Amino acid sequence: MTTDSADLYSVLGIERNATPDEVKRAFRRLAMEYHPDRNKADDAEAKFKQVNAAYEVLSDPEKRARYDRYGAAGVGQGGAQGFAGHEGFGGFGDIFDAFFRGTAGRRAGPQPGADLHATVQVDLEDAVRGVEHEISYERVERCPDCRATGQENGAPKPSCPECEGRGELRRVQQSLFGQFVNVTTCPRCRGEGSIVDNPCKNCRGQGQTRVKVTRVVKIPAGIDTGSQIRLSGEGDHGPRGGPAGHLYVELNVRPHEVFKRVETELIYDLPLNIAQAALGTDAKIPTIDGDDVDLKLKPGTQSGEVHVIRNKGVPHLRGNGRGDLLVRTHVVTPTKLTKAQKDLLAKLADTLGTPDIPDHEASVFDRIRSAFS
Repeated sequence: MTTDSADLYSVLGIERNATPDEVKRAFRRLAMEYHPDRNKADDAEAKFKQVNAAYEVLSDPEKRARYDRYGAAGVGQGGAQGFAGHEGFGGFGDIFDAFFRGTAGRRAGPQPGADLHATVQVDLEDAVRGVEHEISYERVERCPDCRATGQENGAPKPSCPECEGRGELRRVQQSLFGQFVNVTTCPRCRGEGSIVDNPCKNCRGQGQTRVKVTRVVKIPAGIDTGSQIRLSGEGDHGPRGGPAGHLYVELNVRPHEVFKRVETELIYDLPLNIAQAALGTDAKIPTIDGDDVDLKLKPGTQSGEVHVIRNKGVPHLRGNGRGDLLVRTHVVTPTKLTKAQKDLLAKLADTLGTPDIPDHEASVFDRIRSAFS
């Protein structure tokens, strides 16, 4: 077993029992690392040539067997150093294409169409009960005049003269690894293999045209701002007969004048005057459904109390039932009083006296007073 100074296995950083796949992976990694187009170090070109030479031997089963048996003499020209004298390596793009991309050119086939987006605004009532909403938008469709061929009256398209109908161009290149066929998409026909020589007047040879369409969107009950509805196949039609994309409709629920929404709960603020709060009252509470619900408030109702009316909120979007209606009381202090009202309130104040401060609040004030005494 030969162990010359330029051992090809050491050049690739692999063991002598490495499999062909391990040889190839090592070469790919080192070729990417040392190619002069990427690596500007002074010794990068020399290392790149050495890596190429090592791979040329170890990737060939016959050459590798001779190298394993006889060393550098078995493959001629002093092993790796001899092969490193080869000056003919291509650009980094050629190496990359050869080992990572494979055959690049292909006859162009059907492609999916683009997805489209639209926004719909609905009232809170519509979001609660569900509604059908009509929208209009523009999308790309296959031209009806030429049946998407691009040719006037849908006539057959002639073959591309540049690629002779193949949709790709082939160019043979020489490299350290032998002959490589570089396959690229034909620039004239863009891979279709045919060209438009008599363009359709409606679509100007594109085979597609932009049209305005109208669709009905079914908005389910319980929808909220930011929710999306997908209409499958209602986006742009795909080129060359490809499937259509989707239409994504984003919902925006307008704020309501009376109710505030928190997920599936609705909040209604009920104003009360001092007498209603003190004596209690029967109130009629409006609902999002349009009817009223009776609510009995006990005497001494405080501002900020919340009363729950079950199942009068927003339906659950995924599941049964609906949220609740929360009635929040607000005791409104009058700012403008007549003389008679002032006299009545003054008499009431004399009879009520000064309200007692709850124990926990009194202890706070006691601590504050003691801190400054």
